[in-house]
Order: sequence, then C-alpha cells, then structure tokens
Amino acid sequence: MRALLAPFIFVIHFCLQVLNLALWGGLIIILGLVKLILPLQVLRGAMLSVMHLLMFAFGKCSVFFIRLFNPVTIDVNIDGSLSKQSWYLIVANHLSYLDIILLIEFAAGRIPAPKFFLKQELIWLPFVGLGAWALDMPFMRRYSRAYLAKHPEKKGKDLATTRAYCDKFRTTPTTVINFVEGTRFTTRKHQSKASPYQHLLPPKAGGVAFTLAAMGQLFTNVLDVSLVYPENTRHPMMAMLCGKMTRIIIDVKVLDVPDQKIVPTDADSDARHYFHDWLNQLWGSKDNHIKRLLER
Repeated sequence: MRALLAPFIFVIHFCLQVLNLALWGGLIIILGLVKLILPLQVLRGAMLSVMHLLMFAFGKCSVFFIRLFNPVTIDVNIDGSLSKQSWYLIVANHLSYLDIILLIEFAAGRIPAPKFFLKQELIWLPFVGLGAWALDMPFMRRYSRAYLAKHPEKKGKDLATTRAYCDKFRTTPTTVINFVEGTRFTTRKHQSKASPYQHLLPPKAGGVAFTLAAMGQLFTNVLDVSLVYPENTRHPMMAMLCGKMTRIIIDVKVLDVPDQKIVPTDADSDARHYFHDWLNQLWGSKDNHIKRLLER
C-alpha cells in the first residue's frame, strides 16, 4: 500500500519541505540583511543568535515532517558528553543532502550552532545559499587539477578561505562541520576513487588540517559522526520524501582533539605525514564501525 501511495506522499511531503525551507530561510535572509547595517558588533552577534534559533526551527520542523510521512525510527547514540558552551569540530561521512537536515536538528539543544563548509555552487540554491551566507557559513570553491595546472596562483585558495572563516568563529562557541570526503558517497565515486574503505570515500585532509591549525586550541573535542540509513542506502533523500524511510542512525563519538604537533601548518610541514596517519586511522575505524551499525 505504501508503495502505491509513494507518488502522492512525495508531492505533499516535498511541497511541505520546500515551504518549511522557504519560511525559515526567508526569515534568516531578511535578518541577515538587517545584520549588515547594524552599527555595533554586539548587536550583530545578538542578531546572529536569533538567526541560529531560526535555523534550529527549520531543522526541527523538517524532521517533524520526516517522522510524519515515514515509518521511521531515528536512533541517536552519543558516546561521551556534550555542551552548548564548547567548541566542536564534527567530521562526518556524507551520503545525502538529508545529512545536513539531520545534523542541524541533532545540534539543537545539544551543541553550538553548526557551520557547514559549502560548495561555492550552492550560493545560487534558493533560500539555502543566501541563508547560509547570512549565517556566516564558509563557501569553498574547488578547482580541478587541470584548472590548477593552468592557474597555479589559485592553489591553496580553499585553505586560505578556511582560515579566514575560522577566525570568525573564535569569539563564540561554535560547531564546525566538515564532510571530510568532500562529496556525497555514491557507488560510482567509490569505484572511481578506488577507495580502500567499504562504506566511505577516501578522506581529504586539507580542510580539517587548516581548521585545526586555525582553531585547534579552541576546540574542546572532535565529534566523529557516522550517519547511516540501514534500509535505504542507495537514495536516502528520495526514500525519505516518498515515505519509505524506515531507520536512521546518528552515531556520535566524542574524541580528543589531536595534538597540535601533528597538525600541518603548510604544505611542506613535517607534521603532514603524521596528520594523514591520524585521519586515515580515524577513517578506517569509522568504516568498521559503520559496517557494525549496518549489521545490527
């Protein structure tokens, strides 16, 4: 019966999710424009706090609709303690745009407002792009190897952007979210990259390294977040919109921040090798953990 109703569920659910995004995103954009003209930093900070509450409201409403239209259980496992007064670096796997909604809803009431590192192209996505800009989220522009070969002056531009944005996060408790794989996991990408992991793409160290180099002394912990959709692994977003999502796992491990001695500060740093070892060990452990979660 649910399969027959899926097209109707999709239309209704999709429209409600779009309206939810438009409502909260529109309010955030309006307040973001107001924030631009406020004369004092303290007023801009207060306005940003209100905008964070609107972002959390978007996440809560979106997950409400997910629960309404899907026979879904959402298992949240937290290994460690969390605080809204701390600084966190989240390293997460990336399977779907649904990941972003779930992480926003997870953060509400548990940890400081999350800041995502977004692709430059998303600035044009209705409500999402300008809303993220208003919330001071960093936009990253990635260049292909062929482009960098022709324009070597662009090399390291993303990392410079990372450092500049991280400086903004020093004064207020913040959660910086980095999808370390750099893109959403698909079978095709997994094969083309010859990933040594079963459930993950190879991690990209650059963004994480520069975030730790810029803010490592502020971070209270690293949060290793594993997002898993055990019965809807291929197309989680579409399954969710069609009412076919049955189970979601958000698994969080609270880890110590790596020693600053192994965090590279430039491309030639002696610490680069040790940092790659740390990240690869983390990713290998994460891959095995996701395998166990899927087998439960």
